[in-house]
Amino acid sequence: METHATASDWNGRLVPYPAERAKRYRATGEWSDLPTGARLHEAALLHGDRTALITDDTTLTYRELDERTDRIAAALGALGLRRLDPVIFQVTNRATTVLAWYGCLKAGLVPVATLAQHRMHEIGDISRKVGAAAHLVEAGLGFDLLEFAREVAQGHPTLRTILTVEAPAGTRGVHRIEDLGAGIRATEARAFVESVEALTDPQDVAVFQLSGGTTGVPKVIPRIHAEYWNNGLLYARALGWDRDTRVAHLIPVIHNAGISCALHAAHSVGATLVLSNPEHVAAFALMARSAVTDVLIGHGHYQAIKTADFDPVLRTLRRTVLSGAKVPADLFRRVDDGDRHWAGQMFGMSEGMFMVSPADSPEIMRATTVGTPIAPSDEVRILDPVGADDVLTGAVGELCCRGPYTIPGYFDAPEHNATAFTSDGFYRTGDLAAIRTAGGRGHISIEGRIKDLINRGGEKVNAEEVELLLMRHPGIAAAAVVAMPDERLGERACAYLVSTSDVELTMLQIQQHMDALGVAKFKWPERLVWVPALPQTNVGKVNKKSLRADVQARLDAESMLEGAES
Repeated sequence: METHATASDWNGRLVPYPAERAKRYRATGEWSDLPTGARLHEAALLHGDRTALITDDTTLTYRELDERTDRIAAALGALGLRRLDPVIFQVTNRATTVLAWYGCLKAGLVPVATLAQHRMHEIGDISRKVGAAAHLVEAGLGFDLLEFAREVAQGHPTLRTILTVEAPAGTRGVHRIEDLGAGIRATEARAFVESVEALTDPQDVAVFQLSGGTTGVPKVIPRIHAEYWNNGLLYARALGWDRDTRVAHLIPVIHNAGISCALHAAHSVGATLVLSNPEHVAAFALMARSAVTDVLIGHGHYQAIKTADFDPVLRTLRRTVLSGAKVPADLFRRVDDGDRHWAGQMFGMSEGMFMVSPADSPEIMRATTVGTPIAPSDEVRILDPVGADDVLTGAVGELCCRGPYTIPGYFDAPEHNATAFTSDGFYRTGDLAAIRTAGGRGHISIEGRIKDLINRGGEKVNAEEVELLLMRHPGIAAAAVVAMPDERLGERACAYLVSTSDVELTMLQIQQHMDALGVAKFKWPERLVWVPALPQTNVGKVNKKSLRADVQARLDAESMLEGAES
């Protein structure tokens, strides 16, 4: 099969929602007939002069955000980009990123939510698979994404336009989001957007998100107009947000969690989004200045909120949602005092399903479970990981789900879909879970993983993918990658390696190898252990349990040595 496509031949590569379920979701109101960009316009009509967005250097009202993104949309159309053309996004948390996001949606384009850290290993394949027509990159980062975009475009069958944020004026061969639409009248821009929306079907693809932690390059996740904005609205309602809410977000906004739990969620109820990049000192200062009321904290910032830097934020903060790893008791107490400060947990995935702690859940449930699904039509089953039977109530099994915003299938992945979904359409998440009941209501407790993943600061890394990449080096005969605990990021990757000779490669040589393959840096192993052979189970598989115990023992020994020396 060809590895590139355009929107015209997506139909055979998209899995539609079953007609009966689509009808039900429309009837319940969990699906909308309006395009996603039109939902922002609705919000702007309701909340015009209220603040929609705050960043370190920009503040925008709803009216300003709506009118500016109308003009960007019209300018994108004038560049020759057509409805349903995919646009690769490689940008960070900036006001211009938000402008580009909504501008693309209003032009009928399809943002492809990749990360600024992705490289040719990921971008080259994904851009061809979806038939990307444009590539949006941020200039001025440590890695030259602008030059990278030019490299990706060379010989590319469909990619013809490079868009930028933060590029200097006059940069050759690119179109700066900051300049787009400056000379277009507001009425002309609005007419263009409405002409595009008139052609949009609610089940058209709105956004391509990416899966985390799959073998090989990430799988492509099609999210449709009917459900994507409502996913954010359901999340906002679950937490009781309204137009007086000020939501802070400092993990990547282009992540599905950033869109559904921050950008769309805030704007669906007229709230203010306070958007910062991850460096916690500057982020917490912005949050304090902006008088935030709510924040989503990923595992990468668990330690940071224990510091004095977070104290000023607590003056206005009301609700903290924690996500990404088990929550230590002292961390929970830091943001939940039983009085002014409330804390809960969230668990979600780009494929759809979100759980969040209900406001009235008992403290023990908010501290130890990830809550309940956010949509009335969400369905959860806990299945035997090797079969299709439900486990006994309260027992641990594989978390499986379907619902109005959980995809019925990955894009162009029939073989993977055959195992990733049950015969009746439940997505098999690969996470181990159990249902814990309190007050007659079931809460989901995450108990581990079936998939062999490393969760590095919220980015999921598939161990098998890294092993296969490592073994492409002629000096490596065998590789096994396991998660090792890390206080700041949660987990990092440790690679156990067997040499093809007596020569043990250095970390620098391994890094050069991964760099040459164009692999995103967050997937690179951060510890190497050379062994004569990998340990085996009694059925001849690599004994990952033994390796995890070994790396923990090594870390414990190093910690004891450091303690003795100090």
